[in-house]
Amino acid sequence: MARLYKILALALALAPVFSFAQDGSRDDLLRDMVKQLGQAEVSVPLPGNAMTDLLARNVSISSADRENLFIRLSPLTIDWFISHNLSYTVIEREAAKGPLSAESTEKAMEWQSYPTWQQYDSILHYLCDSYPDLCCLDTIGTSVRGRAIYVLKISDNAGIDEDEPEVFLTSTIHGDETAGFILLLRFASHLLENYQMNEDTGSLVDELEIWINPLANPDGTYGDGDEIILPVRFNANGYDLNRNFPDPVSQTTEIQKETAAMIDFLKERSFVLSANMHSGAEVINYPWDRWERLHPDDQWFRTISRKYVDTVHFYSEPGYMTDLDDGITNGYQWYKVYGGRQDFVTWELGGREVTIELHKSYVTPVDQLDYIWESNYRSVEAYLRNAMTGIHGRISDRITGLPLVASVVIDNHDMDNSHIESDTLTGRFIRMIAPGSWSLKFAARGYRDTVITVTSLFNEKTDLEVEMYPLLNRVDTLDHEKPFLYPNPASTYIKAVLPSALRGELRVAIFSVSGNKEIEYETVVSGDYPLTTDISRLRRGVYIIRFINKAKGLSSEAVFVIARPHDGNYELAESSCI
Repeated sequence: MARLYKILALALALAPVFSFAQDGSRDDLLRDMVKQLGQAEVSVPLPGNAMTDLLARNVSISSADRENLFIRLSPLTIDWFISHNLSYTVIEREAAKGPLSAESTEKAMEWQSYPTWQQYDSILHYLCDSYPDLCCLDTIGTSVRGRAIYVLKISDNAGIDEDEPEVFLTSTIHGDETAGFILLLRFASHLLENYQMNEDTGSLVDELEIWINPLANPDGTYGDGDEIILPVRFNANGYDLNRNFPDPVSQTTEIQKETAAMIDFLKERSFVLSANMHSGAEVINYPWDRWERLHPDDQWFRTISRKYVDTVHFYSEPGYMTDLDDGITNGYQWYKVYGGRQDFVTWELGGREVTIELHKSYVTPVDQLDYIWESNYRSVEAYLRNAMTGIHGRISDRITGLPLVASVVIDNHDMDNSHIESDTLTGRFIRMIAPGSWSLKFAARGYRDTVITVTSLFNEKTDLEVEMYPLLNRVDTLDHEKPFLYPNPASTYIKAVLPSALRGELRVAIFSVSGNKEIEYETVVSGDYPLTTDISRLRRGVYIIRFINKAKGLSSEAVFVIARPHDGNYELAESSCI
């Protein structure tokens, strides 16, 4: 611990020097402060819009009030800041008192201290080893210094990719904002320990796939050592990772290793709901950060943010999480951000994300970690339940029943990429939205647009099955004298375009060339749409399909061929392992 006390003493000794230095040497001392401590915080009197925008594009604004912008400087940005000759004041923050690190992994799991890096690694492996059916450990990628960016998956069948809503909780993308680090570690343990003992907690694990990344910026938190000594906001290259995501407004600076890995992970999972946990304030921040205009779902964002904060207020002491509008804020109305993850997820990926600022202190004192937990964990559970509400549905082909990839757009509502897309494998979609009556338009390539009006209720789930009609092929519109079959040869289904005289109530039968009846059913054919028959259970060979109009007494036949690489047991044996 000698190194810990030495560096803390240095931090406390340097702070007064910077406060009272004369202007002639102040810039050099600020540079030295950044060099010694890895970062510095300054306040700048609130400038005009043009300068505010310039600062937002080039340095890391961490907060704002009615009079000042608060800026965190790294070795990467210090010279740019000084070159603009702005009036500034160095912000002094009280250093942590006493050791931060736990004596052992067991002590760390009492959640009253911070784990060392090795203890953090051990805790994650312990959780997955203790609950192998409910918990899997994975990595999003690695940091500049080679540390794993860990993520836990918690679900009732964690080893299987189930057809369930996926949600994501992440924290400490700013390495010195530590409250969320411990909150999410403890939350993961809480979900696993209470799965069978608490019905509400268990339902989250049963109905959702919950991904938890407690530490998104390990190098910023642990520096080049094993303990949290002087954590910094930035990654090892001096970049603010929460200003490093692709942005449609401002060209993003060099994408960092941690950011690239996170982007790949987010694109792979397609989370319907996520939250990014921070410190430095006590407020829920919702999109947009980059634009003055409101998100189309602004009412929904305000509602879920207010619900989170109201629950916090019920379980916490008066005065906690009351910043700005009693604990919630639109991001842009607070201060402008370019390249933020919250807007990237919501704009680029069609997700829904908020930023949860848990504590005014950046590095939360260890004696307050339990208070942060007791004030917030119920709100985190309730936040995840939002993914189980709104409009849930499945989109499929009306003829074949197969799932479809389609866009889901709410007419006269959606803009700025607020629409969503159905899942590529299952055709399922989730549209969380404020209560009301909404007109949903479903659009898929090769299909007629489908519009359905749906009523969404507060805190409830509305289920919807959407069947889309394919656009007609030219062959479907021709009035053939005899049944026209395609594709022919066929594999799993056969389509039949019937003469107009034959359409109506039909009996359909399929015979092998030896005369055995293989399939028979009754149906109704009207309009120009072809009749699709499932032939997946039939073996390769030649078949005759007969159509009989029961009312008119008309009948007609056609021949088709089934061609597949292999059939039945032969195919199974071919693909079996030895």
